[in-house]
Amino acid sequence: MSGRSKAISHTTLHEAAKGNRLPSWETTVEFVKACGGDPAAYRERWESASRAVRSADRPVEEPPPVEEPAPVEDAAPAARGRRPVLVAAALALVAGAAVLVAVLTDRGTGPAQTSSGLSPGAAAPTPVVCPVRPSNPPSAPPLRKGDATEFVEDVTLSDCTHVGPGQTMTKVWRIKNAGALPWKGYKLRRLDLPQHPDQCRTAEDVPIADTGPGELVDIRTDVTTPGKPGLCYVRFKMVDASGAVLFPGSRPINFQIIVNAW
Repeated sequence: MSGRSKAISHTTLHEAAKGNRLPSWETTVEFVKACGGDPAAYRERWESASRAVRSADRPVEEPPPVEEPAPVEDAAPAARGRRPVLVAAALALVAGAAVLVAVLTDRGTGPAQTSSGLSPGAAAPTPVVCPVRPSNPPSAPPLRKGDATEFVEDVTLSDCTHVGPGQTMTKVWRIKNAGALPWKGYKLRRLDLPQHPDQCRTAEDVPIADTGPGELVDIRTDVTTPGKPGLCYVRFKMVDASGAVLFPGSRPINFQIIVNAW
């Protein structure tokens, strides 16, 4: 993480992760950035955590005197014991999601890894973050000049649909041939290969019916959910009959469903 940040030391990051004290906002920013997250999304959590820690530091008011005081527990040790718990809870608010991103990032590298750090198709540990919002790929022209595609809708299994483990269902996308060239022999090719037991299982190549310019086409594939609950996020790219990617500058078509422990 220190190497990714290039702005904060290993020791500082280690101390921030130990939970003994609330890190400064500057340290938190570098911690979140090193995990691939957006610091702005954690500013409110850090402010809330900071208020909680400051509250724990306030002196405990003594109870008013009475004529015959009954034995009570020492309030000062209780307040001192409360602070580490609040600090740990505060750090969990600030860093918990960022640590989850870091763990998921370490699960995969290379083309199959998404901008969220999640290995596509893998069942993520709870809490599930859905929908995943991938970044745009680098701008690139289509393989065939004049070719174009347009996503229309998810006919079935819209993003973040809740499903059960070990079920088989059909995913259907509707897309449009928005270019001037006919589609013949096109198909969707799954990106995260080989498939693993904790992933949603699909065909590796999904055929696309021949589609003329301006026409709509429904593309369908069977999906079998894993036995482990979590997020199933699977991506495909459109390729021609030879396997060449047709639209390298477009986001992969995908489905993302939440597998519940039913």
